[in-house]
This record gives sequence, C-alpha cells and structure tokens, in this order.
Amino acid sequence: MSLSFAIVGSGPSGMYAADALLKKFPDCKIDVFDKIPMPFGLIRYGVAPDHFKTKNTARQFLRTLEFSQVRYLGNIEVGRDISVSELEENYDAVIFAIGAYNDRKLGIPGENLPGVYGACAFVGWYNAHPDFRDINPMLDGSNTAVVGIGNVALDICRVLTKTRSEMKGSDIASPALDIIQNMPIEAVHMFGRRGPLEAGFTPKELGEVRDLERCSAIVSADQLPLNVEEKFEGREKGIKEKNLSILRELANQNITKKPVKMHFQFYASPIEILGANRVEGIRLERTKVSNGKAISTGEIFDVPCCSVITAIGYQTKPPEGLPLDGVTISNTRGWVRDNLYVVGWAKRGSSGTIPTNGPDSRNVIDLLTDNLNKKGFNTLKPGGDATDKLLSIRNVRVVSVADAERIKDAEIINAAKDRPWEKFTSIKEMLAVLD
Repeated sequence: MSLSFAIVGSGPSGMYAADALLKKFPDCKIDVFDKIPMPFGLIRYGVAPDHFKTKNTARQFLRTLEFSQVRYLGNIEVGRDISVSELEENYDAVIFAIGAYNDRKLGIPGENLPGVYGACAFVGWYNAHPDFRDINPMLDGSNTAVVGIGNVALDICRVLTKTRSEMKGSDIASPALDIIQNMPIEAVHMFGRRGPLEAGFTPKELGEVRDLERCSAIVSADQLPLNVEEKFEGREKGIKEKNLSILRELANQNITKKPVKMHFQFYASPIEILGANRVEGIRLERTKVSNGKAISTGEIFDVPCCSVITAIGYQTKPPEGLPLDGVTISNTRGWVRDNLYVVGWAKRGSSGTIPTNGPDSRNVIDLLTDNLNKKGFNTLKPGGDATDKLLSIRNVRVVSVADAERIKDAEIINAAKDRPWEKFTSIKEMLAVLD
C-alpha cells in the first residue's frame, strides 16, 4: 500500500508541492482538490489578462495532473463538501495551498462606501473568477484611485487605461472589458505611502507603461532620489536602479496630448475615503520616509474619484479547523500540526512571483519527508478511497482533469477571434458544459 497525500488548492504552490511529492515518493497517490471546477488558481485568476503568455506555466502543471497516480478533484470545497479533520484522518499528509483570496483593509473612515474594492476582488472580476463576477464596480467617472505601489497596483492601472485594441490577445472577461472601455476615464492615480525605492514594481512591469496608446504616465522628478541607497544590495539593488531609471525617463518625457494620464504619487498615505452614499474622492496626507518607514507631515490633500481600489496585500481565509495567524495559516516552516502542512501565500503571505512558490513548496515537502521518515512510514491511510465514499454519499459533483479540459475547450470555442478563450464566470456555466 502506497502513501497517500491530499493537496488543497491547485495553484502554483500546490502544483509545485505535487511535483516535489512525486520526486520524493514515486509510488505515492496524490489527490489535488480545488473549490473551482477549473484548476491552477493564481495562474487562471490572478495573472494580468494582458500577460497571457505567463499563463503558459499551466501546461507544466497540467502534465503533473495527468500522471496516473495524481487525481484532480475540482468543484470540491474543503469545509463545505469535506472537512479538514476528514482529510487528516484519511491521508498520510495534507498540504494546504489555498492562497490568499481576501483583501487586507486600509482601516480608515469611508472604506465601506460603495465604490471601494480590494485588488483581489477587482482583479478577480476582470479575470472572470466566479466569486467576484457580480461586484459591478463603479467605473462611471473620469478619475479612479489605486492605493498601492506594487505590480498588482500597476496591473490594475494598466488594464484600466489600455484601449480595446491593446487588449487583443488577452483573456479579460468580456463584460469587464466592456465596462472598462465605456468608462469616461481621464486619470488614474496610484498612491503609495512610501517612495519609489520602496515600491514593489519589477522593471518589466514598470516599463510597460511607457508606450500605452492613449495614456501618459506622469512622474514628478521632485519625488525621485538621486541614487539607490546603500541599504539595498545585490539583485535587489539592481532592480531598484532599473526602476529608478525608468521613472526618470517618465519624469523627463515631454507630456503628450494623450487623453488619459496615469499619475504616480509617492509619499501619499490615504486617511479617509470621501463621499456620502458612494465614493466621491480620497483624502491623503503627505509623508516622508525615515529608516524605511512612512512618517506623517501634516499636509493634507484631496483627490476626486469615482472609485478606490486597494492593492495593499492579501490574507488567507482557511476553512474551519485551521489556525489563523494574522494573514496566514499559523505554521512553523510550513508545518501546522500532526500530518498537516501549508505552502505558498497561505504560509508566508502574498509575496513573490509564480516561480517563487517552487523552492518554498519544495522546502515544505523536504520537511514533510523528514517527519515521515521519523515515523517510519507506519501511518498508511485509506486516502482517495475513503474520500470517494464520502463525496458519493453527499452527492457532490466532482470535476476531473478530463472534465476541466472539456470546459476549457468550450471556452476556446466561445472566444472572439482576437481572444484565446472566453472564461466562464460561474460554476453553473462550467458544469453545464459537462451535462
């Protein structure tokens, strides 16, 4: 009888964990669960729609799911269809790779006004995630504000300001594209509490805003330092220097007559979202940076806007039975308790790119392997057989990897000529393909 493992979540961290388990235990059996019928999580629903080539990573993970000893169980939500304790009882080890699909709050007055959206929800909306299809964002004014100075904030600004022709070849949800293109946009303001050196942009992402068809990126030269501080070293320093070079280029450009402006506003901390019945503006305070921290200056200013999108980080929301430690599942180097582990953003927070999850997951599987070695592999459990019985008794519809490919084929057929596919925005639509 071979060891059996459960992986909850089929995004990058979960799939890297599956690959690592197959290398450590070639004869093992792995069940990969996902609450959405379609696999690959962050790749499908988090990567910017105009970065479609980045989603080719999914091909590698699909090959993993097609191994005979690996099963994909889509449309299964842990905590609803099967409990954490049942997984622990039935598998030799359980690895949670559920990501972080809840936006962190600013904690300021007005944050609950209609027109305020977290980046997770907003990105999920234009990427056709079923959980966020109905948010109907208020994009009915000329200005919008994005709080955050990382790649996610930059993605949102770019998607909001691109033309329809620039979005050709993307997999943005058609309803979202129509709403964005119908927005009478004149300006998007990106605010960060700290300065350009502390920004989380990568040079590749930042460089993309230089040549947008209808939008000019506006940077104030007064906010740019002369050089990169000595506290940054090695690769990090190289990234900061490239970013600073691009920002200088943007600051020195001749402002064109393009109708839309993307304002980079550093040293600006939001203190209130303004409005009576909906968002009407955002109030901010000028800051200065000391020892890497944003310090208040007392200078207040307001910016009118129809909506505010916050991109300040995510937190995980584990099912009942798992301990939460701030924004992550409480863990020690990935070990939670007994035979339960966590990888990815649910383990370390929302940081890094897709490849970052590779070494993180492999390290946790190394720890899991050491723990199993200490037990002497005397904990063989029923695994998938017990799970199948439970799901059958509960009449739960399980989506296999073959089913997911059928859904994907239907999405390709539904796509317009200039689009790779048209993703279904509801689970009901996905399952209807199989019926």
